Amino acid sequence: MTTRKILYFTAPKQVEIREETLPALGDEEVLVETICSAISAGTEMLIYRGQFPKIKDKYDSVSSKLKYPLAYGYACVGVIKETGKQVDKSLKNKLVFAFQPHSSSFIVSTSLSLHPSSLILIPDFISPATACLLPNVETAVNLVQDAAPILGERVLVLGQGIVGLLTTALLSEFPLDKLVTADLYELRRKASKDLNIIISLDSQSESKSKDYHGYTQDKFDLTFELSGSPTALNNAVQSTTFSGRVVIGSWYGEKRAPIDLGGDFHRSRIKLISSQVSTIAPELSGRWDKSRRFEVAWKALERIKPEKWITHRFALSDAAKAYQLLDEHPEETIQVIFNYQN
Repeated sequence: MTTRKILYFTAPKQVEIREETLPALGDEEVLVETICSAISAGTEMLIYRGQFPKIKDKYDSVSSKLKYPLAYGYACVGVIKETGKQVDKSLKNKLVFAFQPHSSSFIVSTSLSLHPSSLILIPDFISPATACLLPNVETAVNLVQDAAPILGERVLVLGQGIVGLLTTALLSEFPLDKLVTADLYELRRKASKDLNIIISLDSQSESKSKDYHGYTQDKFDLTFELSGSPTALNNAVQSTTFSGRVVIGSWYGEKRAPIDLGGDFHRSRIKLISSQVSTIAPELSGRWDKSRRFEVAWKALERIKPEKWITHRFALSDAAKAYQLLDEHPEETIQVIFNYQN
């Protein structure tokens, strides 16, 4: 009989580590022992704070129909320890990624027909800590694909958390005229500048609008709103030029803020683009699928090496401290992960 330790969100700002018995291994299933898992701070702080909406999304089963108590998370890396009768035995001891809640071990199907991305083999050139950031870089790839940057454009990225930094890193590979970033926190602005981004602005500065525009001849052609704050959407719209695009990658949950669409926006022909990683943009879906996007994401992880942005590592038993840190002192963090092995 195999047991595991698993993290549950039980109420706003309350987490518990519970011990559960795993069921018997099915013929097409494997048992994975977790090495590390990444906290997706933007989404998981909505869960932690009780700010998640009660939605049903056929494209995103992970974040649908949420209610306490809730085992949540989607960035686990581990080693296959046991295989079912119909599973290729050569998979044993392979390093894999899975969209699973934070837990010391888990059982997952290998049936591609039922769950095409339930278990992903990790390339040899990727470390476990880097691999658990796969969902973040896949999100960044999706954001850039949805935005479709054009040669010579002026681009602004609001928010330099892990997704913002990964998006900025991908954008820095484009021949843009200007690439400017902004964030509340000095630690994240420094990380942005380390990507050879010359300008990373304080998004809380009273002169931020003047600062944004001071680095372009006009407003921005393309703006990404990745801060997680709905109030930043006003800044994004105000900073975007006539017929520009605003790509909204933040999930605001139940957070609300008034959006000013009664000023320049009414005549601006600015496009507001909702971008979410669970699906492929319809205009790309004839040529792209999740497997192809994962291939691009692995190569991006190899180039960018985002492990350098892991600021804190906690044991799962210290999960309450990890979420308290993210809640009360986000300025000290970029990426937080759980380690399951000594």
